[in-house]
Amino acid sequence: MKILISDSAFNDLESIKEYYLNEGVPQKGIEFVTKIIKHIETIPTNPDIGRKVPEFNENNIRELIHPPFRIVYLKEKKAIHVIRVWRSGRLLNLADMQYPG
Repeated sequence: MKILISDSAFNDLESIKEYYLNEGVPQKGIEFVTKIIKHIETIPTNPDIGRKVPEFNENNIRELIHPPFRIVYLKEKKAIHVIRVWRSGRLLNLADMQYPG
């Protein structure tokens, strides 16, 4: 099963690194992103590991919690599309989701 990272999720990861760079601890941002990517790499072996995203309650839109972030992904038969990596306190809405229709 392939893992595909959407532009929005890629930008989210870059924003995490940039935030910690601006805070004066760039290594922390790199470590966070590295750990998030390793967490994402566990999805293909068990695509149901994440819970359904409460805002949507759709079986194929799931999320892993990697405190303080939510890794939101679309589960398909042959691929996992990582859609967003957001702070846990943020609510999602359909306009924020960029994934293949």
